[in-house]
Amino acid sequence: MRPSTWADRLLALLVRFVGLVILLATIVAAGASFLYNQAEEADQAERVAAQFNMRLRDHVAILEGVRALYQSDAAASGPGIRAYLGALRPQVHAPGMEGIGIAAAMRAGTPAAIETRLHENYGENIKVWGETDQPVGFPVILLEPYTPRRDVALGFDMYSEPVRRAAMRRAWQTGRPAASGIVHLAQERAAKVKQQGFLIYLPVYTRGSGVTDNAAKAPGTRPVEAFVYAPFRINDMMKAVLGPQLGKIDGLEIRAGAGPSAPVIFRQGKMGWDAQEQVLRVADRQWTMHISYGRFLERLGRPLGIFLFGVALALLATQLHRVQRRRSDAFQALAVQTARHAEDRELMIGEMAHRMKNAFARIGALARITLRESTSLEDFEVKFDGRMRALSDAKQMLVTGAVDSVELGRIVHRELELAGRSPEQLAAIAGPEVRLDDEGAQALSLAVHEFVTNSIKYGALAGAGGLAVSWHRDGGDIQLDWVESNLPETPHIDCESFGTHFIRTLIERQLKGSWQRTAVDNRLAIVIRWPDNVPTN
Repeated sequence: MRPSTWADRLLALLVRFVGLVILLATIVAAGASFLYNQAEEADQAERVAAQFNMRLRDHVAILEGVRALYQSDAAASGPGIRAYLGALRPQVHAPGMEGIGIAAAMRAGTPAAIETRLHENYGENIKVWGETDQPVGFPVILLEPYTPRRDVALGFDMYSEPVRRAAMRRAWQTGRPAASGIVHLAQERAAKVKQQGFLIYLPVYTRGSGVTDNAAKAPGTRPVEAFVYAPFRINDMMKAVLGPQLGKIDGLEIRAGAGPSAPVIFRQGKMGWDAQEQVLRVADRQWTMHISYGRFLERLGRPLGIFLFGVALALLATQLHRVQRRRSDAFQALAVQTARHAEDRELMIGEMAHRMKNAFARIGALARITLRESTSLEDFEVKFDGRMRALSDAKQMLVTGAVDSVELGRIVHRELELAGRSPEQLAAIAGPEVRLDDEGAQALSLAVHEFVTNSIKYGALAGAGGLAVSWHRDGGDIQLDWVESNLPETPHIDCESFGTHFIRTLIERQLKGSWQRTAVDNRLAIVIRWPDNVPTN
């Protein structure tokens, strides 16, 4: 029993709604998973940046402690700072600095006092070095704790180098920590593997008259007698600050400034498309850190898995609906086929009665035609028996399917031959070879038979008028033309008889074609068109 239409529609709407809900929920879940992973990586990158900034603040705090110690007793700065740093052990508790140093003020061309202090601090004759055109200088008089590269920096006039000098001036003017740009530290002259570096400066103002940089002095600045500073080797500092975390980071890039034009000062690994950006505070400078964790499977794999799972569920729901729809269509097709079979049975029953009537009429007509053509009773017997046998053979060939296909011209010629057309008349009826399968042959044979029967009764084959039959290929179709002309009167085709209805049904269903009748000026024209779907042998 076929399900009701409204139930089918309700089920289809329900399935579509469920599939849409599943798909929307999947998109929301996948998006939430993606955003969660992105936020988690952003938090991790923020923690790394906070760790870096906190370590730099610790370094600045140590510098401020050394500055306070230096200001309390500048004369005893060497032993006192050594003792202070030995107790504080910043290289252990806050690793990353290359050391802590003091650069003392010096008037240009008067290095003797500085070299004396270097001798007091290290017991060696260390010269001030570094060519300068500045009226003052700030040579390094102390750098602790000891490293294999430390001694080469002693005596270096830091104010002689423009990048360092710019940072020292900012610190001098503001009294706050100032970071230099990227430089090569003086210590790198003794390093086998050289690294980029930078320095952070804190000014030590004099409490009385002291050396000043008149050219760089701004209104309100105080005289400076020294700078406390810390040098940093960038690669060593990053390893000291991040430690084992570097191994968990897929890509890390640090630029000394903001924007893509800022120089890259540290790079490790491969940067991915999902890199997080963080701001690093280096004293009074701003650096930019890009960090990539390379968690492709977690970042995209999980949301993609959720999305594919949801799509699979939605497709499953849709497939279930299709199965249900196919079942419903099968019920409907069965009902239509049953109704069509019933209609065909009724049609065939009517056709059987109609064909019996036509058969008797045709036999009578054939008898009359044969009688007119016969010269004797024996001649009539031979002709009439031959035509009846030919009619029987033609019908038997179509009914039993003794051949795979039947040629259209053979059907037309046989029907017209049985109708009494002479060989000369049959020779004028010609067309291309057209092969018909079993159903096509039956349909055309019955249709032509109906045309012949009606013509024998009312038309040209009754002895009044002319008959022209032809067929040709037109594109992918076959067209058969049946024309009766010069009839005693114009045929009446307004009402469709049972036989006409039967012909139209055969052409439309069995041939999948169409037909058209026109009657005007004592002329009847019938055109049949159907697809040429049987290849020529």
